[in-house]
Amino acid sequence: MTPLSYWIWFHVALAVLLALEFGLSRLVRDTRRKAIWAVSLWALVAVGLAGLLVRPYGSNGATQYLASYVLEQSLSIDNLFVFLLLFRLFRVPENRQPKVLFWGVTGAMVMRGLFIAAGVGLLARFHWIEYVFAAILGYAAIRMMIPSHDSEEETPAWIGWLTKWRPISMTTDHFFVIEEGQKMATMLLLALIAVELTDVVFALDSIPAVLSITRVPFLAYTSNIMAVMSLRSLYVLLALALSKLKFLHYGMGVVLLFAAAKMLAQDWIEIGPGVSLAVIAGVLGVTIVASLVAARGGDSAVS
Repeated sequence: MTPLSYWIWFHVALAVLLALEFGLSRLVRDTRRKAIWAVSLWALVAVGLAGLLVRPYGSNGATQYLASYVLEQSLSIDNLFVFLLLFRLFRVPENRQPKVLFWGVTGAMVMRGLFIAAGVGLLARFHWIEYVFAAILGYAAIRMMIPSHDSEEETPAWIGWLTKWRPISMTTDHFFVIEEGQKMATMLLLALIAVELTDVVFALDSIPAVLSITRVPFLAYTSNIMAVMSLRSLYVLLALALSKLKFLHYGMGVVLLFAAAKMLAQDWIEIGPGVSLAVIAGVLGVTIVASLVAARGGDSAVS
């Protein structure tokens, strides 16, 4: 049982780090440099937290946390692809995107905590839930490795349905505006709702994957939150580079299949967190390198 003080101090540290990140954003004007500083800050803190976890949870627990963090961070990259498409769809300008991402990440923190608590509780009470989670991971892996042919410019049906019932302002300056004496939701609010709904869908994949590595709620939660906190800055750094990582989704699919197999086989084969960390890092490293090499080859062919 994790002491309540651990949970309190973790969230106090998060508040301090957010304040530090905000201070850095005020000092550094260049957007790219600001994002590099923020990503570096959260990565250093995430690794430092692993060192702090050795004493209460042992080296095995710290490795579980690291493996879960790397897994969640890699799966979060897929969120960035979707965020990029959503911002294009809702025509959210670059200067308004951080606002949507801030509130989206805040909502994600709350939802991840609830999902992890529910997942751990279900696994503790019903052993067969493991097979359900494994099936979810398998489906997610297959879906991830099959390319989508959806048009990024196609307006979702729910937006058309919503506008029939309530007028929507096309502005992206605020979440709500008053036009012609009537309070209206805006396209910026719809973008936020879409981001939150997207995170719910991704959580259905990522939470079972993390629970295949650790069943300790504190380790699962902290690894998820530390990965999510850097999403806003990662988006700035990777928005232009995402198109070059064309093999990454295959790597993430393999990682999800590994998590599903680990969950199914744990009654007969024990796969330690060190092996999990090595597999996750190895698969993602190979697919990232292959993507960059392919992208460089394509650029050379064009020139």
